[in-house]
Formats: sequence, structure tokens, C-alpha cells
Amino acid sequence: MKNLNFLNNAHPAYIENLFKQYSAHPEMVEPEWRQFFQGYELGLSESAQNSEPETHSIHKELAIFRMVEAFRSRGHLLSDTNPIRQRKDRKANLGLHDFGLDEHDLQRNSIVGKTIKNQSTTVEELFKYLNSVYCGSIGFEYSHIEDQSKRNWLQERIESMTQRVNYGLSVNEKKRILHKLNGAVMFEKFLHTKYVGQKRFSLEGGESTITAIDTIIQESSNMGVEEVVIGMAHRGRLNVLANIMGKTYDQIFSEFEGTAVPDLSFGSGDVKYHLGYSSMIETENGKNVYLKLAPNPSHLEAVNPVVEGLSRAKADLLYKSDYDKILPILIHGDAAVAGQGIVYETLQMSQLDGYYTGGSIHFIINNQIGFTTDFEDARSSTYSTSVASLVQAPVFHVNGDDPEAVAFVSKLAIEYRQEFNNDIFIDMVCYRRHGHNEGDDPKFTQPKMYALIADHPNVRDIYVKALSERGEIEKALAIEMEKEFWSLLQERLDYVKQKPLPYKYQEPELAWKELKKNQRNIVGNNPDTSITTEMVSIIMEKLFTFPPDFNVLPKINRLIEASKKLFDSQKLDWAIAELLAYGSILMEGMNVRMSGQDVKRGTFSHRHAVLYDELHNTEYNRLSRLSEKQGHYFIYNSLLSEFAVLGFEYGYSLANPHQLVIWEAQFGDFANGAQVVFDQFIATAEVKWNRFSNIVLLLPHGYDGQGPEHSSARLERYLQAAAENNIIIANVTTPANYFHLLRRQVKADFRKPLIVMSPKSLLRHSRCVSNIEELTVTKKFSEIIIDRIDTTVNINKVIYCSGQIYYDVSQKVIDEGRKDIVIVRLEQLYPFPLNQIKELITQYGESQHIWVQEEPRNMGAADYIYINWPNKNLNVISRSASAATAVGYKKVHDEQLVSILKQTIGLVDG
Repeated sequence: MKNLNFLNNAHPAYIENLFKQYSAHPEMVEPEWRQFFQGYELGLSESAQNSEPETHSIHKELAIFRMVEAFRSRGHLLSDTNPIRQRKDRKANLGLHDFGLDEHDLQRNSIVGKTIKNQSTTVEELFKYLNSVYCGSIGFEYSHIEDQSKRNWLQERIESMTQRVNYGLSVNEKKRILHKLNGAVMFEKFLHTKYVGQKRFSLEGGESTITAIDTIIQESSNMGVEEVVIGMAHRGRLNVLANIMGKTYDQIFSEFEGTAVPDLSFGSGDVKYHLGYSSMIETENGKNVYLKLAPNPSHLEAVNPVVEGLSRAKADLLYKSDYDKILPILIHGDAAVAGQGIVYETLQMSQLDGYYTGGSIHFIINNQIGFTTDFEDARSSTYSTSVASLVQAPVFHVNGDDPEAVAFVSKLAIEYRQEFNNDIFIDMVCYRRHGHNEGDDPKFTQPKMYALIADHPNVRDIYVKALSERGEIEKALAIEMEKEFWSLLQERLDYVKQKPLPYKYQEPELAWKELKKNQRNIVGNNPDTSITTEMVSIIMEKLFTFPPDFNVLPKINRLIEASKKLFDSQKLDWAIAELLAYGSILMEGMNVRMSGQDVKRGTFSHRHAVLYDELHNTEYNRLSRLSEKQGHYFIYNSLLSEFAVLGFEYGYSLANPHQLVIWEAQFGDFANGAQVVFDQFIATAEVKWNRFSNIVLLLPHGYDGQGPEHSSARLERYLQAAAENNIIIANVTTPANYFHLLRRQVKADFRKPLIVMSPKSLLRHSRCVSNIEELTVTKKFSEIIIDRIDTTVNINKVIYCSGQIYYDVSQKVIDEGRKDIVIVRLEQLYPFPLNQIKELITQYGESQHIWVQEEPRNMGAADYIYINWPNKNLNVISRSASAATAVGYKKVHDEQLVSILKQTIGLVDG
């Protein structure tokens, strides 16, 4: 199977001249050309009937070679991959005449053919061979890969294995294929019989999916994989749960019949075809493999980055970053993989250091339709898998009615993944026997297609027939497995109990189990998050110390000197408090992971967690050398994506409760692009799926006159999603309280996602500093902070606020000398500190109570605060309701702020 790519762009005249040079002085010709001409001469000597001029023969060989390369690059366009209808003509141009050949050349002995097949080969034999390899049940798409070693690797295996009888599969492998098809078809037959019309999003028409996933898992175990993490949508999910994950029929039936008692103590629950599952199976080689099927919402493909993040976390935590030991599999639908932008985002991050998982196998259940939309209306590209070219991933298009071909490409896919640690796509073309769901009639929109499907046998019956028509062994196998099929189906119909698979919890899973009993107790449940003065000193010393050969930028030196000066005065700003929080968590042996756009420096040039050498541009992680036993500080500047990156970090946070995972938006409103992850996973995973996370979202928020785009993180949206103690929402005002808030995420006996309206202008505000004692003597996070200037004066007004407007209000109170005003900062907005607010209302019952915010009246926390206010006796002061979050003119912004402060301080009567 020698590679002749060097011939690909050679002009005939160039080859003719080169051959003359070779004939006179062989040593003057490059080795690859010399080898080719030697083979050519050998071929001539063996072909006595060939009497035409040598140069003409060379031109013919070049034409033959181009034919070979054309089949390798375009043969997939003619492959027989569609089980129910003729493929669309994609103009493959693979006829003899397309290469300057005709029927007179068919009996010519081809030197190129001999080189490829290692035996004397005519053009006719070579043409049939290429058709059988590249235009059969599998279409191989790999010519777009730039790395020649990868192309050669694929080419060698494709052109050798496809020529073996039944792809070289053993009798045992065929038996397993039929066993899995039996299970897949039987499951659907049972549900269709027992639960007529119920939604199950069946796999009928695509049952070879079970063969594929099973083959990947079995082969991956032979290649060192110890855990497989699967993400998929609803189509075929129940079948995967039963026939791959090992979920028993009893468990699934109880969900269909409504006899499963939902544990609504943790929330709402979810429909059966969204649920996740974990199992541990024993593969054919006797090894155990962990399987995880991630729970997912109906938002197609949204689970992809979550699976990747979970896989990366497990690789980091359990497998010492050996990516060959954990395999992500993403199962797509053809319409979704072509239409959903998150597929592109997830692939784009796949080769980046911070998001690398060693390559994923993408399996497309290509049923040629999206709900009611035909594939020609669902994409502009030839294939739904066109996104694979983004990362130069090979694509294997395969006929779903040929389970042996499906098994072959599945084996080839895992081999490629383990060899090159790159993504790979399997596009299994099949069909959907019913409508989008079982109550939908697809003939309304695809009457012709569904007339074909109605008469089409299922893949199990096709395979049984194929085996029966082969030799005695295959025929006997078909008869044996046919008996097994009907016997097992009858057992299921008779409700014969299945034994659940044994499962051994992994260490992080045990840690999660210990925390779950405490998930409801949040308000006022603030553990000791202080650290010792000694730890503060150690971390600060390390932050200010650099390797001797590291060349610090002069401007960075000035910033560090300013921080030192502040620290020497026993104070710290926001950036130092944040780094101290991370450093202390690391020194306690836990990992911290942070990603987002520009997080190493910080969007507002405040963090500088990673410094760059002025001369060599090498990086220095300031939190990497705190102590020998510290945790790892992973920090990555992300690609310019919100949806995929937040999904990845959420997935990462699921792996272990004893780590801190942070995603920072460049500006708070950029999180709009990741709203699906927040709504479908972060805010609801606990109540839907009993899945917990302590991920932190840092969303820069604050009105500084910069216009409507980057002023608001849309606080109101997160408050609207807050219920049942599902998340924590904070808008803190001091570096020390921020320090305690971050540490609470890993020190508390509960785990909740934390949404922080993080500051912008406060990062350098002269009053926004804390004393070091607030980290060491102050023990806990403060949900509210009360400012009262003079306890001897009667209080006329209690002003409640949150975030940076506190500094504007408090400065106005100081400037006006208003000792009759108390300011209450709600540092934690949700869960609402109801009891503490009640105490304040009781204490200051005769005073006016005012909520003030910088956001417009229809945004921010105003409505949320009023809804939760105990007696509804509350005035609200804000900007006027607005369609946009903020004005675009600094002068107008300043005028609005002056008006808010005047109303707040000057308002006496209702």
C-alpha cells in the first residue's frame, strides 16, 4: 500500500524529462522518484505485450495514479451508504474517461496498481478494487487531513482491512453484533407493544448504533481505556441505557408506568429520556470499564462541552492526565450536528491546552431528517459532518443496514483516536421508522420517504438473512441467535427480573455522596473561612517572589510595589484578596481551575495571576510555588466563546466537590451567549437530575457610563431563575467578603453554583480595601453588612443596596453629614436573608426603608427584592425603566446618578 502522493501534482512533461534524467543518471533523481521509475521498468519487463513508447506509458500510469488518488479523496461521494433511497448525485467524476482512460486500457497491466496491491494488476482489476474499497458500504473521507502520517495510517488500514472477507470479523465478533442487534430491536419491539403511543424517541431504523457504541467500548478496553463518558440527545437514549449502560428493564418500565417513586425532596425531576446514568461493565477481555451517560436537556448538542469538561476533569483527577484512559463519545443527530453552533465551538476548543481531552469519537445517527425538515433544507454542506474539517478529523460515512461495516469503522475510529488523540467522526446513515416521536405522523411532510420505510426490514432481520446465506457456521449462528432473541423478548414480556450491574463508586463520587444530605441548608450556614496570619504571609511572599532569571515588565513591577505598599499598611485590594483566596485553597491541597477570556491578566488588568517574561515571553504562574503539597492552579485564557467554555467548566466542576472551578466573563453581558448552559444545567441540574456543582461565575457588572453593552450582567435574569436554593447570587462590596465568599464554595457542607456580579471600577477604588484582619480574625462570609455612623442618633431612613452603588450612596451620606441614615448592604441576594431583614424592619420600624439600585427599574434586583420583602413597605429608587440596560452618553449617565443619590438621601416622605 505504498504512498505515491509525490506524483499528485506532477506535470506530464516534468515526469517525461525526469524519466530521461533517470535513464541516464539514476543517482541524480530523488529516492522516491527513483523507486517509482524502478517499479515502472520492472512492470515493463513483465508486460511483454506492452510495445507502446515508454513516455506514453508513463502518461498512462500517471492517469492511473490520479484515478487512485481521486477514489481516495472522492470515492465517498459514490459510496453505498443510504439504506433506503438513492444517493444524490454529487458529481464525483470517477469514471475511466475522467482520467483520460477508456475501455482499451482495461487489460493494461498497471505499475501503480501493482504498487498498491502488491501483485500484477490490470486497470480493470484496479478500478473494481477501488470501487469496492471506497464506494461500498463505507465512504472514507480523509484527504482533507494535512498530516501525511495520519493519511498514510488510515489509507493502509482502509485498503487492507476492507478487502478481507466481512472486514476480517471473527465468528465471536459476528455473534456479539447479532446479540446487540437482538437487544436493540427487542427493546423497541417491547416498548412499542407495551406502551403504544408513548414518547420514547425510538432508535428504530438506527439500531446499529448499539453495535457501534458497544464495539467502541469493547475495543477501547483492549487499548487501555478505563472510563467512557457519553453525551447524547433523546433519540435512542433509552435503548442506550438498556443495551449499553446496563440499566434494567425494570427500572425503565417503572418510569414508563409511573410506578417509580420520584424523590421530589431534591426538586422537580425530569422526563425519562433526559436522565443520566452510571454503570461499570465487564468487557470481553475481563476488564472493568466505567460508563457515564451525562444527563441532558432538550437543547440539542448543549451537553457536548459538559461531557468534554467532565472528561478533562476526570483525566486530571483520576488518570494523571493520561487521556488514553478516558474516552468521550458524543452521539449527534444529523440535523443538530449541522445546525447547532455549539458543535463548532466545542470542536474549536478540542486541541487547546486548557480544553484538550485526547480526542472524542463523534457518532452521528443520520436519519436524514430533522423533526420534519428534510436534509436538503437543513444544511448547505454535502454532509452534516462538514464541521469535522475544522480539526481535520476523518469521517467514516457508513450504511446503517450493514452492521459489520459499522463495527469495522467503530474499531478503526477507536484505533485512530488512541493512536493520534484526535477527534474522529462516524456518520451512520440510517432512517427513523416513526415520526419525531411516536405520536407524530411523518407522512404529513415526507410521504414518499415513509412509504419506503414502511416496507423496509429492520437491520436485525437483514443481518440474520445475510448470515443464513453464508457458510454453515454463520447459518448456525443465525439460527442460535434467532432463538435467543425470541426467548429474551418473552422473558421481558413476562417481566422476568434482571440483576442490576455491580458498581464500585469512584473516590470523587463518594465525596459527593457525603455532601448531598446538606444541600438544603444555606442561609446563615457560613463555615469558618478564615486563614492564619502565617498563611497570609507565606502566600504574599510567594506572590511577590519570582525566579531569578525571570524578567519582570517595569509596569508590572510598579503594580507589585503598590500592592506591597498596601499590604505593608495591613490592607489589601480586590486583586490581592482574590489571589489569597485561591492561594489558601491551594495550600489546603485542593485544586483551583479558572478560565475565560483574558483571565490570566484579567480583563481590567488587575489579576496578573500569570506574568510574562519581558525578553522571552515565557509564563510564570504566581500561585504555582506556594508549597510542595499544594493543589494545582489551572488557569487558561479561553477561546472567544461563552457557550462552550462555560459548558466545559460546568462539566469540569461535576467531577469533584473538593475543587474550585471558576468561569469569568470578559464582561457580564457576554454571559448572554451561554444562557443555555445556565438555564439548562447550572440553575436546574440539581432539581432535575440530582447533580450538584459549586462552579463560580464571575460576571463583571457596574454602571460606569460605558454604554448599554458592558454595563449590566443582567442580574435580574439570574434572580428570576433562583428558587429552591438552587444557586447563590452575590454582589459583594469588600475584598475581604469576596475572599470569604470564594472560600465558602469549598469549605461549606453544601455545594451550589455561585453567580457573582464582580466589580470593575471597584478594582481600583480608593475606599474598596479591606484590613488583613478581616481575613484572619473575621471568621465568616457576611450575607449583609450594616453601616451605622452614630448609634446615639434616631434613624429616619434605612437604605438597602448591593454592589458598587454602595460607595456612591455612602459617600453622599458622609458628604451630607447624615447620621440619621443606616446603609444595609445585601452582599448575598439569593438565597434572600429574610430573617436578617425582618430583624432590621423590627429594629427600625418607624424609619423609611428604601431599596436603591443603579440599574433601570425593570432590571436589577428591584422586583426580586420587593417580592421577597416581608411587609411590602419599601420604596424603590433607580433609573427609569428602559429597553436598553444603560444610556450611551457619559454626561447623561452622570446626571442620572446624581438624581438617584438626591432622591435616596433627600427622600423623607413616601
